[in-house]
Amino acid sequence: MLSSKVTDCNAHGQDSSYFLGWQEYEKNPYHEINNPNGIIQMGLAENQLSFNLLESWIENNPTATQFKNNDDHSVFKELALFQDYHGLPSFKKAFVQFMSEIRGNTFTFDPNNLVLTAGATSASETLMFCVANPGDAFLIPTPYYPAFDRDLKWRTGAEIVPIHCSSSNGFRITRSALEDAYQQAKKKDLKVKGIFVTNPSNPLGTSLSIHELDLIFNFISTKNIHLISDEVYSGTVFSSPKFTSVMEVLKNKNLMNSEVSNRVHIICSLSKDLGLPGFRVGAIYSGNGDVVSAATKMSSFGLISSQTQYLLSEMLSDRKFTNIYLSENRRRLKHRQETLVKGLQKVGIRCLKSNSGLFCWVDMRHLLSSKTFDGEIELWEKIVYDVRLNISPGSSCHCSEPGWFRVCFANMSEETLILAMQRVKSFVESMSKKNNRNRHQQMLHNSARRTKSLPKWVFSLSLNQLEVGEQR
Repeated sequence: MLSSKVTDCNAHGQDSSYFLGWQEYEKNPYHEINNPNGIIQMGLAENQLSFNLLESWIENNPTATQFKNNDDHSVFKELALFQDYHGLPSFKKAFVQFMSEIRGNTFTFDPNNLVLTAGATSASETLMFCVANPGDAFLIPTPYYPAFDRDLKWRTGAEIVPIHCSSSNGFRITRSALEDAYQQAKKKDLKVKGIFVTNPSNPLGTSLSIHELDLIFNFISTKNIHLISDEVYSGTVFSSPKFTSVMEVLKNKNLMNSEVSNRVHIICSLSKDLGLPGFRVGAIYSGNGDVVSAATKMSSFGLISSQTQYLLSEMLSDRKFTNIYLSENRRRLKHRQETLVKGLQKVGIRCLKSNSGLFCWVDMRHLLSSKTFDGEIELWEKIVYDVRLNISPGSSCHCSEPGWFRVCFANMSEETLILAMQRVKSFVESMSKKNNRNRHQQMLHNSARRTKSLPKWVFSLSLNQLEVGEQR
């Protein structure tokens, strides 16, 4: 007899179209030489644009990878033996300095408030365990990252209630949307424990405006609930408006060390900002001592290796490197995003205006056979199987409007992205030709039906007119 966690694995969300697209890609992955007709992976939010900068640093700093200190003495044994789950002090110090640098040094983070976790997934779940009981609810703006259904709900027993956002205002959060979600939770007899936002947003690629942040802070203050801000994309902001962290808002509102600040928490990671998802480095930042204490104990189930911490503490302590990396990485992201946006514009597909992230939120509503989610999945299947691009349909992100898709651009070479755009161009042109043929056939059909419906005297009259005309 197995536990319910084993027998009820459907709650993991693996049957979502977001994950199904990955499965199809893995069956037929594109390779420029070995499989040029394979599926191009555009469903993976991974940053490979600045890997050469990381590799160059490693090459120029061999002592870090050899686990030697500044005196050229080996620290391998020290790292290989048991380490306390609080993490290496040198790494935590370097990590919070990097967090401050990303945010323009508008806020100074305290390493004592940082809890290290094995990636942002672990950080999200751990934080949810700390602030919510099974059956409690968090309000999340839509569209949102599909895996949150797994990360926040699967093992914690927490519930997600969507804050429905609309394309009419660029999917911005409004006061009415917040209140509607809160009341919806109440109707379901759910206790609302907080709001969970991604800032910058995945999948929108936009950062929260000051107006939205003000709305959120007023809301959590009035309702006496938590705010969790997932800021794993904070280092990817490549154009205006600038990114504003919730910690900066607390500071500007003179709420530091207040009762409100005890309910505000951050999730951060090096997976997106530094392009190192395989290193599994995430963290929780909170001014709430009870949360930090509990999360630190829970982190023993998902630690970051001491070797990883040591290497990254050396890298992040090199302020000259981090400054160059952040600046150059943002420049490359901006160029790549513009390449995708312009490529899609050429075939009549527009994107939501964005300033961050590793993806674009793409509007394909005009390509739907019907303005429904069934029509969206039908189009998505054509794109995956016929165009051979794996992208994420908006329904997998709980978007309330069919026809939107998340398309990633930073996990491939520029040549591969251009090939993907060529495939999209061919697909749109073929759809246009097919639609023109269908319209023409429909016009002929309608004309024939009108002709058949006319009485015989009309034909007689037309024939008489024709004979008179010929006599003239």
